[in-house]
Amino acid sequence: MKFETNWRPVRNNGMPLYRQIADYVRAKIESGEWPPGSRIPTERAIAQVFGVNRSTIVQAFAELTADGLIEGKSGSGTIVSAAAAWDNEVPKLPDWEAYVKTGVHRPNQRTIQDINHAEFIPDIIRLGTGEPSPDLYPKAMNRILRQLPPQTDIFGYPEPRGLYPLREEISKHMAGYGVNVSPDSVLIVSGALQALQLIALGLLKNGSSVLTESPSYLQSLQVFQSAGMSMIGLPLNEEGMDARALEHYAGSGKGTLLYTIPSFHNPTGTVMSLNRRQDVYQLCVKYKLPIMEDDAYRDLWLDEPSPPPLKSLDQNGLVLYIGSMSKTLSPGLRIGWVIGPEQVIHRLADVKMQSDYGASTLSQWTVAQFLRQGLYGEHLDHVRKELRARRAYMLQLLDYYLKGVAEWVEPAGGFYIWLRFKRDLSIHALFDAALKDGVLLNPGYLYDKTDQNHLRLSYSYASFEQMKIGIGRLAHSIP
Repeated sequence: MKFETNWRPVRNNGMPLYRQIADYVRAKIESGEWPPGSRIPTERAIAQVFGVNRSTIVQAFAELTADGLIEGKSGSGTIVSAAAAWDNEVPKLPDWEAYVKTGVHRPNQRTIQDINHAEFIPDIIRLGTGEPSPDLYPKAMNRILRQLPPQTDIFGYPEPRGLYPLREEISKHMAGYGVNVSPDSVLIVSGALQALQLIALGLLKNGSSVLTESPSYLQSLQVFQSAGMSMIGLPLNEEGMDARALEHYAGSGKGTLLYTIPSFHNPTGTVMSLNRRQDVYQLCVKYKLPIMEDDAYRDLWLDEPSPPPLKSLDQNGLVLYIGSMSKTLSPGLRIGWVIGPEQVIHRLADVKMQSDYGASTLSQWTVAQFLRQGLYGEHLDHVRKELRARRAYMLQLLDYYLKGVAEWVEPAGGFYIWLRFKRDLSIHALFDAALKDGVLLNPGYLYDKTDQNHLRLSYSYASFEQMKIGIGRLAHSIP
């Protein structure tokens, strides 16, 4: 049982810490939040979250055990006692633990669950976080929000494909990248991740095989695997996805769809060359293999723009293009988009309406205004300037602390440095040691389960001071 809560015991209020914690657990049990038969978080986990000694938790558990609320069970740790222990009239309840274990959607990898939890620990240094620092959020946001139209215009449900004014602005925006598409073929989604979920549920069948780069961000998700699909990794080189490997799998009929991040790839930062893009597109045309192009990092070029999108080559309706504002404008807006053939967009819109009835209308209106008023371009100039400085500083720190121990390539854009250790070591152990020292990392095995040599470092989130402290602690944590 993963333990997450915003509650904390209050020190020096006259009530012992163990008693406050016992009362907290008692309230959880009596309210049904922790039903009979469910496992209690470990003493260690609770002590870590509450910032107390483990002996304090032992004392609280002893009181709860004496009250008949919890009990130790061989092989299962500590569980909430059966309802009959305190009320014989209470009927036997469902075994929620069994439901949790058998749900169709697979759980995140344990390390990703740990990361999702640890990101909100006070004072944690986040060296792998794939999002912009709050310092990079647009200063014009307040100005835009002061321009809110009458309530009836933005607080109702949008049409299935999203607000027309935003789809119109995205159509104009994409024309700048050589993608000429009408608003009718644009679907607004709640971030790029939802686009993947809609495609998995709305277009593919159980048993499909998704081809993607290896390593890949997609490997860190359970979207396609939970829908009964398999993942096939294709090797990367300095020009991007290996075209020969793609032809091997596509030609043998082993791929149902290709997913790629051609611009500032996550996690490696690789930019697919123009020639490679042309080769990949032509191979997919030859074998009638649909492409999902995830272009969330396109606008984050730092040295020079990446080559035009694969979608700009597409005259066959082969490419489903995924864009997002989460990496550039704000992750909290939850605005992304899919571009594709109209019948595909209508299908995905129908599935989306069945799941959330549309992305936030307020967020859609806000992004439309940023694009319409030319503020998005101004904001990108600021973000690129800041990211260049952050990239330079992290590279300087790596050269000082890890030269000779690891190697890396300076990324031309995006957020990430793909760091490779020159000798074998336990990345799992390094992750744990760094976390204990207050530094949160993204290990390479999240993106390729066989990888034991890489870290994905991000210069987009941590402050300059945090980067300095964090890289120093990372170097100290290396065995």
